[in-house]
Amino acid sequence: MNLLNMTATELANAIKEGKTTAVEAMQAVIAQIEKYESTYNCYVTFDKEAALENAAKVQAKIEANELTGPLAGVPVAIKDNMCTKGVLTTCSSKILGNFVPEFSSEAVINLEKAGAVMIGKTNMDEFAMGSTTETSAYGITRNPWNSNCVPGGSSGGSAAAVALSECYFALGSDTGGSIRQPASYCGVVGLKPTYGTVSRYGLIAYGSSLDQIGPLCKDVTDCATILEIISSHDRKDSTSLDRKDTDFTSALVDDVKGMKIGIPSTYFGEGLNPEVKKAVMDAVEVLKSKGAIVEEFDLELVDYAIPTYYTIAAAEASSNLERFDGVKYGFRAENFEGLHDMYKKTRSEGFGPEVKRRIMLGSFVLSSGYYDAYYLKALKVKALIKKAFDNAFAKYDVIIGPVAPTTAPGIGESLSDPIKMYLSDVYTISLNLAGLPGISIPCGLDSKGMPIGMQIIGDCYKEKNIIRAAYAYEQARGKFAEPDIKEA
Repeated sequence: MNLLNMTATELANAIKEGKTTAVEAMQAVIAQIEKYESTYNCYVTFDKEAALENAAKVQAKIEANELTGPLAGVPVAIKDNMCTKGVLTTCSSKILGNFVPEFSSEAVINLEKAGAVMIGKTNMDEFAMGSTTETSAYGITRNPWNSNCVPGGSSGGSAAAVALSECYFALGSDTGGSIRQPASYCGVVGLKPTYGTVSRYGLIAYGSSLDQIGPLCKDVTDCATILEIISSHDRKDSTSLDRKDTDFTSALVDDVKGMKIGIPSTYFGEGLNPEVKKAVMDAVEVLKSKGAIVEEFDLELVDYAIPTYYTIAAAEASSNLERFDGVKYGFRAENFEGLHDMYKKTRSEGFGPEVKRRIMLGSFVLSSGYYDAYYLKALKVKALIKKAFDNAFAKYDVIIGPVAPTTAPGIGESLSDPIKMYLSDVYTISLNLAGLPGISIPCGLDSKGMPIGMQIIGDCYKEKNIIRAAYAYEQARGKFAEPDIKEA
């Protein structure tokens, strides 16, 4: 029995049946981490002894029949922007290089209650600002399918760890595609739920109106199972929804007969790699052959999504990152003269270039004289984008398109041109602006052997539609290819 070939739910069942233990599963992923981590750099923080100790405690509770859930004993990786009590939480930034929280984020608490065992904290773009996991203060993460390519971002460490079997599943956060895009680049499944479905309490904020926590997994069944566990109403988060329809595993049905699928023509035009287009359209044909009704339509205002997103996200980032000033916690510059000099030097030395770029952009659009011209206008366009999706979902159950214009680019290609990196988010950011759920599922390989993801988009609170469509496609597709992992 090869433990690493199992999905999270398969492993939990095997542990429950006494075929293996939580400790053996943790030992398997630790061996994988020790084998590949020096090459791929998926983790910022990894405590082998604590992971094994916690696995043993969980195993004892499973044997005592105290933990019986679908994730009991399963090793999980947590993106390093979610607070974990007593464990270093850095946001992959120098400015939080010594921050150890006194509490855990609500999503992590929900996983712990279900018996999942944390392995460590995964690498990410600094403060989740980036699409490649190259802006981390702790070095770049590499793509398991090709170590010369990026894994995507900002949840690149989480996606790569799942693809490498350095964990059974991982949590990521999605502000403009940061779960779905790395899932696509790394050939795994990633789901961003409706905004407010998963509590943001303990998630270190980038864009508060856009951020949402979600799972990165080996298959759709794992995604539905994990989302069901981490979804909860939380009074500590004012944006948290009190939903009664979070039985997401009930949507794991291989039936899309009569499902209406919209294909936005604007998503398949100029700028989309022909191999990506073909793979996604071939996947749509699979759903069509299973009885889905497919229709092309025009999704308006897509061209305005990128400027709208980067105006709002940068403005919120500028506000959220004001707290990192060297006074209360985190890094503080060593040599300074007076309070204001300490602020300037701490932030200059503590933040990386991409974070500084977005803080400056955000401060500019919020400044007197430009607030109405940029920020207020962006909020109005955001409302129009949501209305365009509302009109589309009056006709369609789901919308299908690509996740990214290309497969994973080479290391260094995107950072040399930040605008090019921003444009890579063209198909994902609209969902965050409108608060919609979306899932990325692997649907093919390009001529270089790199994975291609298909994005299935649902209306607000309609995760079950996208789970059902993704599951039906996955059943028809069969097991997806695995990366030919190269050692250092």
